[in-house]
Amino acid sequence: MALQGRVAHDAAAAWRRRRRIARPPQQARSGLGDPDEELLSRVASGDPAAARALVARKLPRLLSLAGRMLGHGGDAEDVAQDAFLRVWKQAPKWKPGAARFDTWLHRVALNLCYDRLRRRRELAYAEPPDQVDEGPGPDRGLQALDTGRRVTQALQALPDRQREAVVLCHYQELGNIEAAAVMGVTVEALESLLGRGRRALRAALMDLKEGRDDS
Repeated sequence: MALQGRVAHDAAAAWRRRRRIARPPQQARSGLGDPDEELLSRVASGDPAAARALVARKLPRLLSLAGRMLGHGGDAEDVAQDAFLRVWKQAPKWKPGAARFDTWLHRVALNLCYDRLRRRRELAYAEPPDQVDEGPGPDRGLQALDTGRRVTQALQALPDRQREAVVLCHYQELGNIEAAAVMGVTVEALESLLGRGRRALRAALMDLKEGRDDS
């Protein structure tokens, strides 16, 4: 994958630009419960094979997360690259046991997604809307049959925090406890967001189905 190669290349460039940083003593200890800790320790020591392995392990999930949050493939790739740049900078300072690496990485990626969503809204307010032809287009029927596109549209219409909860629990397959940690909320708050998001999705998809049946 071209993106995977670029991300690994960024890691090598980051190591060349800085002096090797000695890891604090606590990083020599192997932590319990974090499957990424040993690999991250090797990344911190400047092991390029470990960097490639970490990219191969995490990149697909980052692209999926960013794609669901942003609905745009190019932006998702940018988020993944920026997230890994932060990994390369953070690796020498990583403290085992402070947090699961995967939880931290999800939080970083989500923050980057929110940065892009804010910029989109600023541009939308600054630029006048284009004139849109409201008449039926030749591909209207095909779009109505595209279930994946309809789900994506409904997901994008959710409030940000509801979409985040749905993406983490349903598409990233995180448990409620870990998803709540990523979002920085209680499990009860996560479940509330998740419930509202699910209900809104069901309502939106039902409306789309009824609109297709009536046409």
